[in-house]
Amino acid sequence: MNKALVRTDYHFPGQKSVYHGKVRDVYNINDEQLVMVATDRISAFDVILPEGIPYKGQVLNQIAAKFLDATTDICPNWKLATPDPMVTAGVLCEGFPVEMIVRGYLCGSAWRAYKSGVREICGVKLPDGMRENEKFPEPIITPTTKAEIGEHDADISKEEILAKGLATPEEYAVLEKYTLALFKRGTEIAAKRGLILVDTKYEFGKHNGTIYLMDEIHTPDSSRYFYSEGYEEKFKAGEPQRQLSKEFVREWLMDNGFQGKAGQQVPEMTPEIVENISNRYIELYEHITGERFEKETVGDVAERIGENVTNYLQK
Repeated sequence: MNKALVRTDYHFPGQKSVYHGKVRDVYNINDEQLVMVATDRISAFDVILPEGIPYKGQVLNQIAAKFLDATTDICPNWKLATPDPMVTAGVLCEGFPVEMIVRGYLCGSAWRAYKSGVREICGVKLPDGMRENEKFPEPIITPTTKAEIGEHDADISKEEILAKGLATPEEYAVLEKYTLALFKRGTEIAAKRGLILVDTKYEFGKHNGTIYLMDEIHTPDSSRYFYSEGYEEKFKAGEPQRQLSKEFVREWLMDNGFQGKAGQQVPEMTPEIVENISNRYIELYEHITGERFEKETVGDVAERIGENVTNYLQK
C-alpha cells in the first residue's frame, strides 16, 4: 500500500502563502489561483487523527472534480484544472465564513441532538415523533460557522448569519438556491448508482462580485450516503443503515471512547484499521462514480505532486 501523504511543504512558482487545513493544504498563487492539495490526513470530531489514510486524498479530489464538472450548469465553481490526482487548481475566491449543510434525512449529529430532546436546529423547527434515518418532507438547511483549526464548527441560523453580516439577504438567497439545487443534482446522480445522498455541505465564495461554489463537493468527507437497497426494511426495523461516509470512522472512535473531548485519547490506529478505512473510501469512489478506482502509485507521492503542479503553473 502507498505511503500516506500527511504533510506538504512546497514552494511553487508565484506562491504567496500556504494554509494547512484539517485535510487540505491550500497554496495561494499570485493572489489569483489556489492550488489545493488533498492530503491523506483524516479528521473526525474536528481532530486530525494521528495516521494518514493511503489513497484518501486521491479519492476525495477525483470525486470532487467529477461533481464540480457535473454541476457547472447550476452555478459557477472555482475549479480550473486537476494537475495531479490529488490536486485541484482554481480561482481564488473570498469565502463566506459559513458552511451550508443540507440534510435530507434525520441522522448523525442532528439525530443525536434530536434524541436528546432538541426540536430546533439552526432555526429550523423539527416535528415530534421522528425516527433515526427518517426522510424529511423536504431537505433542510442547517448552516454552521467555519471553525479555525482545533475549534468546533458551531450551528448558526439564517437569521444570525444575516444579523452578523456574514452574508447579505440577496447573497444568502443565492446560497440557499444553489445549495438546494446542488443537493437535488447530487441526489439524482446517487440514485442512479443505488445510493441515497443523505446530507452534505457546500462552501461558497465570491470572485469579481460573483458567487462561486468552492472546495470539495459530494465526497465521503463532506457527505453521507446510504445504500438504497434495504433502506426501507432497515428503517422499519429500526436497524442501522448500510452507509458510505466518514460516519463509520466516527462510530469506531466513539466505540473506543473518543469524541474529541478534552482528556480523551485517540484509540490506536493499527495498520488493519488504516487499510480498512482506505478500502472504504475506495468503495465509495467506485459506487458514486460507477468507475473503477485506479490507484496512482507512480514514485514518491510528494515529489510527483510537486512536479505536476509546477509544470501546470509554468504553462
